Amino acid sequence: MVLIANLQYGWTYFVNPLRDAHPAWGFDVPALSIFGSTLFGWHFDSIASVQLAFTIFIALETWLTPIEGWIVDNLGVRIGPKIMVAFGGIMVGLGWIINSRAETLSMLYLGAIVGGIGGGAVYATSVGQAVKWFPDRRGLAVGLTAAGYGAGSALSVVPILHVIKASGYQAAFFWFGLVQGGIVFLLAWLLRGPEPGETAGRAAPKVVQSTRSYTPGQALSTWVFWLLYIMFVMVSASGLMATAQIAPIAKDFGVGSTVLIFGTTTIVLAGIVDNVCNGGARPLFGWVSDNIGREYTMALAFGLGGISYWLLGLYGHTPWAFVVFAALIFLTWGEIFSLFPSTCTDTFGTKFATVNLSLLYTAKGTSAILVPVANLIKTATGSWDRVFTLTAIMNFIVVFLALFVLKPLRARMMAKG
Repeated sequence: MVLIANLQYGWTYFVNPLRDAHPAWGFDVPALSIFGSTLFGWHFDSIASVQLAFTIFIALETWLTPIEGWIVDNLGVRIGPKIMVAFGGIMVGLGWIINSRAETLSMLYLGAIVGGIGGGAVYATSVGQAVKWFPDRRGLAVGLTAAGYGAGSALSVVPILHVIKASGYQAAFFWFGLVQGGIVFLLAWLLRGPEPGETAGRAAPKVVQSTRSYTPGQALSTWVFWLLYIMFVMVSASGLMATAQIAPIAKDFGVGSTVLIFGTTTIVLAGIVDNVCNGGARPLFGWVSDNIGREYTMALAFGLGGISYWLLGLYGHTPWAFVVFAALIFLTWGEIFSLFPSTCTDTFGTKFATVNLSLLYTAKGTSAILVPVANLIKTATGSWDRVFTLTAIMNFIVVFLALFVLKPLRARMMAKG
């Protein structure tokens, strides 16, 4: 998980170099217009064209995970995880190598497709094993696993920026892709799932868990699944709008190159702190949810998240405020990747857990469609204010849904068995 983190969280450092190297990476075909910029028949400027690759990556990383999860579950606990993660390692390495050679938008998007398929294979398999191995500490286990993805790029922020500055973004894509993908491939052969009965005898969980295992079709037929899906989309969209845009936002706020401490600029310091907070949020809130319940933890985290978006929009033009409030956004967003998988498995059981949580995880891909919208709103209004207002409101709506819709709905479903 650490080794695929840069595919998402290191992307922001490549956006401006890609745009600067290819200023003509935009297209304009007359058609309907949304905020003056659109996709496939609408005009996209070079930044939005580059960011479309990020959207494609997120979409492929998530939307194919149900198939990958199904393969893992059906190949068996011994061979399934090994084969899928080894395949993922090859694909994530190849995706970034393609990016390093991309001289056209179509080639950049191909790299996003290949990398997205590989990233999803690694992610879905890893989280699927965590929810199965540790039923008594499911939130914490998934949180620790997902923390590798959230915080994994913290150590590589400075090296990536150094390579980009010294040798160009192409070299950074090539060498980081080769090393990351290669190590994932080697580590894959150490994985396996728990044998039947191997996790028996663990302490009873503090949260209610279903004694029934729902098939994917049965899970998809419930209101609980689709409510979780809508909530996931809303929170994920708000976070992706920020995580994909941190470097451009810092530049527009005029704080990105400001030196803060030990020669470290605002954007570099923010990148390190953000990734640590993003990773730390996952086990932290996962552990909290194991003890006070999933819905109450959602309300706590997403309520703080809504406040954080509002504060960054209001005070982010000051370098230290930018670092602090951006970090709070990452801290209160990253936990969706521990809260939602654990809630899903609590509700629908463990037998088909990898497939079911992968179906829910596709919400992240759905939410990625909204990422370029942030650029369009900013272009139309001339500032990021509306973007931060929108993301704050989305988080507050999810708080309401968690407490007053999801909690009673799930309680009724669990009571029926």
